Amino acid sequence: MIQIRQASLEDLHQLVPLFDLYRIFYKQSSDLVKAERFLKDRFINKDSTIFLAFANGSQKAQKAVGFTQLFNTFSSVSMEPFYILNDLYVLEEFRGQGIAEQLIDAAKKLANKNHQKGIALETDWNNPAQKLYERLSFEKDIDHYHYFWSTKPSSFLQNN
Repeated sequence: MIQIRQASLEDLHQLVPLFDLYRIFYKQSSDLVKAERFLKDRFINKDSTIFLAFANGSQKAQKAVGFTQLFNTFSSVSMEPFYILNDLYVLEEFRGQGIAEQLIDAAKKLANKNHQKGIALETDWNNPAQKLYERLSFEKDIDHYHYFWSTKPSSFLQNN
């Protein structure tokens, strides 16, 4: 059985390795120290909301097997807040068990509870998770282009 709950600073030791693997999936170098600092800052500054998925086990022996991270933002056009689902990751050996869907459901419940306009996400053009997003009622935006300006020339293209 999988348990989903909102993460806290006390979960950092279980979250950091997952976050590092997530970054590696997106062709970044492993950096556990920087990952811990980044996530710790998110908790301390209350910049994001993170949900963790835990596999079977006693309360003390549960293993974190996936996570999602949401950032708050606003739409000037609609004048409403919404979340950006920036990160979603499940350990490879736990994929195909509905864990990503449970994490997204937790994000949706939070969006409803906090009266958000919705949840936006971005993914690689070839990420198979697109099927999951579409099945969960995320609509692909085919009307808009997304642009990115970087302080480090070409870094966006090199890292994506």
